Amino acid sequence: MKAVVVDTFGGGFHTEEITIDDPIGLEVLVEVKASGLCHSDMSVANYDLGYPVPAVFGHELAGVVTKIGPDVTDFAVGDHVVGSLIQYCGRCNNCLAGRSFQCLHPEATVRTPEQPPRLKREGADVTQGFGLGAFAQQALVHSNQLVKIAAEMPFPQAALLGCGGLTGTGAVLNTADVQPGQSVVIVGAGGVGLHAINGAVVAGASPIIVIDVAAEKLEKATRFGATHVIDSRSVDAVEAVKQIVPGGVDYVFDFVGIGAVQEQGVAMLAKGGGLYVIGVTPGQTMTVDGYDLLQGQKTITGIYMGSGTLRHDVPTYVDMYLAGKIQLDGLVSREISLDQVVEGYEMLKDPSVARVVITSF
Repeated sequence: MKAVVVDTFGGGFHTEEITIDDPIGLEVLVEVKASGLCHSDMSVANYDLGYPVPAVFGHELAGVVTKIGPDVTDFAVGDHVVGSLIQYCGRCNNCLAGRSFQCLHPEATVRTPEQPPRLKREGADVTQGFGLGAFAQQALVHSNQLVKIAAEMPFPQAALLGCGGLTGTGAVLNTADVQPGQSVVIVGAGGVGLHAINGAVVAGASPIIVIDVAAEKLEKATRFGATHVIDSRSVDAVEAVKQIVPGGVDYVFDFVGIGAVQEQGVAMLAKGGGLYVIGVTPGQTMTVDGYDLLQGQKTITGIYMGSGTLRHDVPTYVDMYLAGKIQLDGLVSREISLDQVVEGYEMLKDPSVARVVITSF
C-alpha cells in the first residue's frame, strides 16, 4: 500500500510503498477515507518522543472496515469507523472505573515484539504511530481504538472527532462539566479551540470569551459561537476579560501551552474557578502564587483527550453534528491528497486554516 513515511527525525514526510499485515486477534483493517493533519504528528516526526523511525504517523482517522481479526465481535466489514489515539486495555482499574483515557496498559493495543509487525518496508519493521498510522491507504488498528459511526456522517468531518473533537469538546463537557450560564474563556482559536467553542455552546455557557492573536481566527470563533473575542496583541487580556466579567470567569481553557499565558489564565479566574491546560509547548513552565490559589480556591487541571470515552463520546458528537448542534464543516479548511502532507502542514501556518484533511489516497 502507499503510505507517508518518516525516515529520520526532522527529515520530513515521504510517500512510498510499504506492506501491511492481515488482522489478528482483536485487530481491524480499515480503508482510510480521511486523515487529518494534527500538529502532534509533526512533533513526533521532528523529535524522538518515543516512536522509532522509520514510522507512519497520522491519528485523525476515518474509514471503512475491510477485514476483521478472528476475535473481533463488535465490528463488521463495511462499517464506517473513527479511530482515536486513546489506547486502552479495557481491563485495568482505571478502564473498569470508566477512565479509559487514563489506561495503565495502553500497550495492550499493539503487537508484542514476538508477533510479526503490522507494517514493513523491504524487510524492515515500520513503526505505527499511536497505534494508528493513518497517513496511509490502510490502517491496521486494535478494535479498542475504533468506534462505529453513522454511515451518513461525512468522512472528513468524522476524522476530526477522534482527536480534536474528543479533546476540545470533551474538555468543556466532560472534564470541566460546564453548566448553563457559567462563564468560559478559551485561549487559542485553532482547530481544537474551535471544538471547545462547540462544547461551550452546547453546554449553554455565557459569556463565551475567545482570546487569540490572529484576527482571522477570532472572526471564525465568532461564527462558531463566541460571544466576545479579544485580540491579546493589542490589549491586556486579563483586564479585557474582567471588563466583560468583573469578578472573573468560572473556567479558562488554554490551548496555547505557554507559561505566561497560563499565568494570565489563573489571574482571570473567579473565586472557585479552574484553569484547564490542554495545549502543550515543550519546556514551558508557569509560576503560580500558592496563596492566590488557596484564597481564591482555584484549581489547575491538565487534560488528556478531553477525559473522553471513545465509544460514547464520538457517536454523541456525530449525532450533535447531524442534528446541527455543533459545527464541523468550518473546521475542514482544505482537502489534500496523501502525497501532499508536506504542503498540508505549510497550509496550517495560515491563520485562516483550521484543519487540513487528506481525502484522496
